Amino acid sequence: MRPFAQQFRKMLNSIEMSHLVEARTGDKHQFSQLTEPYRAELQGHCYRMLGSLEDAEDLVQETFLRAWQSLDKFVKNVSFRAWLYKIATNACLDAIDKRSRRALPMMTHAPANPHLPHIPGAEEFLWLEPYPDISLSGVGINPEARYSLRESIRLAFIVALQSLPPRQRAVLLLRDVLGWQAKEVAEHLEITLSAVNSLLHRARTTMRKHYHQSSEVEVIDRSLDSTTQLLLDRYVQAWETADIQTLVSLLKQDATFAMPPSPSWYQGREAIQIFLAATLFVPQPNQRWQLRPSRANDQPAFGLYEYDPDEHTFRAAAIQVLTYQNSHLADIITFLKPTLFPHFDLPLEFEADPGHLRPYTGTSAP
Repeated sequence: MRPFAQQFRKMLNSIEMSHLVEARTGDKHQFSQLTEPYRAELQGHCYRMLGSLEDAEDLVQETFLRAWQSLDKFVKNVSFRAWLYKIATNACLDAIDKRSRRALPMMTHAPANPHLPHIPGAEEFLWLEPYPDISLSGVGINPEARYSLRESIRLAFIVALQSLPPRQRAVLLLRDVLGWQAKEVAEHLEITLSAVNSLLHRARTTMRKHYHQSSEVEVIDRSLDSTTQLLLDRYVQAWETADIQTLVSLLKQDATFAMPPSPSWYQGREAIQIFLAATLFVPQPNQRWQLRPSRANDQPAFGLYEYDPDEHTFRAAAIQVLTYQNSHLADIITFLKPTLFPHFDLPLEFEADPGHLRPYTGTSAP
């Protein structure tokens, strides 16, 4: 570690110890000063473990509660940050033991027949949730980590993580995402060094089977060049005017469209076209949908709003997360969970401007 970095770390440790001393007397404000700087990164860690934004928030609160109740057990030769990660990781492991792993419909069901009725939400399945990019702001990561901060939050990575048994998942995140040493991981999970290495080897083997890095997707997702921005603009206009022909032209031949919590999902241009024409893009007098841009899982995303003609308002309907490959849409995942909107700094509703409602004709692809 460089001298300046060492001095900075010592200064932080000194400040933390000052807060810790006061917190141990029962000062909750000092405890908050001690823990809040780590909230964002702990939330990201818990999200990777659980695949749910709302569960991650709950587990961060659980982590802080456990830390508050165990302050007398904290020892000075361990960094406070590492101690919080130990608590958070074990809290997540406890939570995972009580519920099934989260997934996307593509992981649990075969493609649906677009000519058959769409299956409504299935309560027996726990579905993955999107993660807002704004929550990554200011979160750093070890440059020695195997995966970058943004790559480790992408949906494809999170999906692959859910294929790992809980302890393998924890070890892979601590070693390859956070860049911790094997000895540190062993101490925090209270297992042997050989167990850490064994779990990591098996986790990496499984990840190679389920997760395929793509530099092309990385470039497209990180930088919205003029070509990509044009595609996104056309995508928005297609939704807002029910122009299925344009929307289908933006898809890869084997593109997928899913709408969790429904287990039904559709693959291929023709199947997606049939489903949209029969359900979401049915012609009506007024514009049905409006989109507002966002970012989720280091990918382009939109807040999807549905028009309420009785109240003349657009109401939150879903968070859409898009995956691009070769300048075409590869996946559209429409998360039907309006309670997520505030996390993306998106309003739950807004008044419609009658003068700006687009014509809605339900144009069909040939």
